[in-house]
Amino acid sequence: MNIALLASGGVDSAVATHLLCERGEKPTLFYIIIGAHEDSEFSCTMEEDLEMVNLLARQYGLKVETVDLHRDYWEQVVGYLIDRVKKGLTPNPDVMCNSLIKFGCFYDRVGKDFDRIATGHYASTLLLDGVKYLATSPDPVKDQTDFLCQITSEQLSILDFPIGLMQKREVRDIAERNGLAPAHRKDSQGICFLGNTTYNALLRHYLGERQGNIVEWETGRVLGQHQGYWFFTLGQRKGLRLGGGPWFVVKKDIDDNIVYVTRNIESPGLLCNASEFALSDWHEIRSGQGSSSLVPTLSSPPFACYFKIRHSPEFEEGTFGYSEQTGRYVVKCNRTLRGVAPGQFAVIYVPYSDGRNICLGSGEIMWKE
Repeated sequence: MNIALLASGGVDSAVATHLLCERGEKPTLFYIIIGAHEDSEFSCTMEEDLEMVNLLARQYGLKVETVDLHRDYWEQVVGYLIDRVKKGLTPNPDVMCNSLIKFGCFYDRVGKDFDRIATGHYASTLLLDGVKYLATSPDPVKDQTDFLCQITSEQLSILDFPIGLMQKREVRDIAERNGLAPAHRKDSQGICFLGNTTYNALLRHYLGERQGNIVEWETGRVLGQHQGYWFFTLGQRKGLRLGGGPWFVVKKDIDDNIVYVTRNIESPGLLCNASEFALSDWHEIRSGQGSSSLVPTLSSPPFACYFKIRHSPEFEEGTFGYSEQTGRYVVKCNRTLRGVAPGQFAVIYVPYSDGRNICLGSGEIMWKE
């Protein structure tokens, strides 16, 4: 079996490597370069990552290769991010990085020559009646299926998640017991390609600054100024620098560069509060012909579901169905949600009998009509 393993230099992909080797398999380790050039303010230091990957390779006698996808990343993922933010939407670059880069460009250039592609993601798969589904990890804090919600059927068909049924503490224990170099490395935080700078610095680099007003939603009173609506997202509470709060961002006027805020997030009529919402560009995740009676299909009547609209250990509950009137898939929530932002991915799940949840797919939340 010819296996490619995406090695990041972290403990998760290291333990994934160990588990494959323990099964008698010898994966080729691939380190994907997505950071900018070294002279860029957004450069991402990769020397330590590569050192960890090479140490791991020597420990198990494996081959290491690097794949330079930084140009693809900046054109596709950062391009997507800036486009969405400019439109007043809330993008998720991690979702698109997995779909377009780690499993998209990598597959097209390298992965297609392998039987399987393994990663250190906290996710799992289920094979039911000949159909392969994406399913959650038993560790709710580390589960990453919401970040994988835009992968294609072709990508899913060859993906392997060796640590997908483990808790994080188990992964750390295996790394320590087997003397893996990244055993005590901290988990990565934030967006790697930014290096030592910030998300706002990236937006400032591409979109600049333009002064506008921060306005109280209920009264129209100007409370202060900001440097661009693109620095804010619906539901945001931190970083507003207004007295007498807490204040919440509830609307952005992208034409007039106005950010509206309120102290009463429960106020009726707020666009960011929703008991139901529609999805654009529904993306189903499954690989194989046919279907399983255990899993609802898109042609099913509305059915109870779990869902997420942001990365979190908790699921929301609701109903998922298709609206003939609008021609859109619709999520009806069991409670009113706060901070529902167009552009976010809503990821839909149904429970499975072993306690995991099957990820059916995702779609972008639309503006209310």
